[in-house]
Amino acid sequence: MLHNWHGTIQLIQQALAEDEVASDQTSALLPDDLMSEAFMMPKSSGVLAGVEVALAVWREVDPTLVTEALVPDGTAVEKGTNIAVIRGRMSSILRGERTALNFIQRMSGIATATNELVKAIEDLPNTILDTRKTVPGWRLLDKYSVRMGGGHNHRMSTADGILIKDNHVAAMATRGESLTDLVRRAKATAPHTIRVEVECDTLEEVQQALDAGAELILFDNMTNEQMAEGVRLCKGRALTEASGGITIDTVRGIAEAGVDLISSGALTHSVKALDISLEVRPDGA
Repeated sequence: MLHNWHGTIQLIQQALAEDEVASDQTSALLPDDLMSEAFMMPKSSGVLAGVEVALAVWREVDPTLVTEALVPDGTAVEKGTNIAVIRGRMSSILRGERTALNFIQRMSGIATATNELVKAIEDLPNTILDTRKTVPGWRLLDKYSVRMGGGHNHRMSTADGILIKDNHVAAMATRGESLTDLVRRAKATAPHTIRVEVECDTLEEVQQALDAGAELILFDNMTNEQMAEGVRLCKGRALTEASGGITIDTVRGIAEAGVDLISSGALTHSVKALDISLEVRPDGA
């Protein structure tokens, strides 16, 4: 499970160390025998991701805390829904509160934003993808959150595929190598499980990449009309992907241009967190 992955545990430990929860001067004012029950709940509607990760934070703070997820990741929830409960020492619950909420708020924000794009084109056959524009160290969590929102993952790392961009082409042009040469060399040396994708800014580059044998064409910041023509050129020869300027307002038109894939870096590089709060109920309250 994601929350038990060693990388997630390391992230949690680093976050707790950053917040110096063991030296929390305010929570130390509370007696150890003051017990409590606390519920996590969203303050607006959205799609959940990271419930178990947040609960893992509290267990890292205090293994005696009893935690329970009431709603699973990937669920669309309304404001005020109880999504998880934490029981035990109130001082421990409060020590872990901010760190736990930081995890689930970001992850749920990504899932919610992804789901908005997915829903906007749900009657069309296109696929919503993320990119590698993730917070350093958070790659697995960010991309997991995209899946919880109904999206799909692009490359997890640079080892997962060949994506020839303009800077690669410009770099090799200094050695006299053209886009065609670079694509052909990539196809000749790549493992059979790796596809060769080329980022194209113009229809001329699309044709050049296709003639060189590219298996996936990325339309970078093209107009919908250009993409529709690019899709026509690629039909039966290569998959197509659109990227650049993907928003809730533009995704429908881009999808209707006929591309197979739509990738959005904004899902992870500038997402708005879903506001989630903690309601604490001390014993006897």
